[in-house]
Amino acid sequence: MWELVRANQRRAATLVVLMAGLLFVLGYTLGEALAPGAGVGGLLIAFMVWIVLTLVSYYQGDSIFLTLARARRIEKKDNPVLFNVVEEMSIAAGLAKPPDVYIIDEAAPNAFATGRDPQHAVVAVTAGLLETLDRDELQGVVAHELGHITNRDVLYMMMVGVMMGTIVLLADIGARGFFWGGGRRRTSSRSSGQGELIILMVAIVLMILAPIVAQLIYLAISRRREYLADASSALYTRYPEGLASALEKISHSTAKLGVATRATAPMYIVNPLEVSKSGLADLSSTHPPISERIRILRSMGAGAGLRNYDEAFRKVTGRAVGVVPFGALASGEHAPTSAPATPDSGSRLERVRRTTDMLWRLNQYVFVPCACGTTLKFPPAYLGREMACPHCGTVHKVQPTAA
Repeated sequence: MWELVRANQRRAATLVVLMAGLLFVLGYTLGEALAPGAGVGGLLIAFMVWIVLTLVSYYQGDSIFLTLARARRIEKKDNPVLFNVVEEMSIAAGLAKPPDVYIIDEAAPNAFATGRDPQHAVVAVTAGLLETLDRDELQGVVAHELGHITNRDVLYMMMVGVMMGTIVLLADIGARGFFWGGGRRRTSSRSSGQGELIILMVAIVLMILAPIVAQLIYLAISRRREYLADASSALYTRYPEGLASALEKISHSTAKLGVATRATAPMYIVNPLEVSKSGLADLSSTHPPISERIRILRSMGAGAGLRNYDEAFRKVTGRAVGVVPFGALASGEHAPTSAPATPDSGSRLERVRRTTDMLWRLNQYVFVPCACGTTLKFPPAYLGREMACPHCGTVHKVQPTAA
């Protein structure tokens, strides 16, 4: 697996350098086009913007993503089943420390991982995911997210995303500069010479193409990481069907993830903003088609190793070259699959009740057990009041729940 990590790091680092080079070229040409001789200044501005945003993304990127997703941290007592799954998969992935667990109060089933390294990792899941998936399916999704962490691609996705946003920002600034007078001054001056005209044309071309090229680079790194995380999930769980079934349920959900944005959507296990998964939509998709990912997982047969996934990938996609780095294939074995040996997390009704109770506790609701067997749940505004049980009529005083 270390060969897989190193190969992923080298490939991602190369793409990061290409994105940075594209950013610097764009800054220089925009500076020259807007003001002759200001190319170095434009380069320095682009470099400073990139440095600032890179530092912010490295040290605060996870906090930014979690804030945008309105995710809240939970403890083991809030959802023991989820924590047990995270701990099991962390051991299988070889992580020294289980990631922190966050919950997103959304009905759409989905999940993402973030963090700059395994020691500062986070796994966030939606309430809809906990309600929809059984335990084996939940293991598949959690193992997929831990695959992103162990493969060290979460940090690179944040870094590349920041640079892509910077490139788009600079292109937009350049376009506004031309629109509000820079372009007119350049075309009205006939003494500028052919050199400046060429620079102007290059700047315009870069403003148009740079965001597109940056997006293509972003997609290249994003799609490959999803395949590798799926392969890691199959390896950690030894049960590829768990993730395949989870992806199927997630794709069939009609609930919308309201907290998703264009910046955060590619981080999720299924991009919540992508409706179509076929045809031309795939050209701009940050994720491989879900149907293809499911077919690959279900074509692994009796093996759950990286070699098994790579063989299934080439069989389903028809590509001569697989997705797993050669070094990882050479050292990998045909790990056998295991039957779902874990206990089920209960019926959907039980999962909904457990998840709803967790969310109420997070919102400081007070739980009052009644002698008739009913558990009364009151919002914080009812503290200090006396309320009667609707079933037996017993009057209870709403008091803070003991920690």
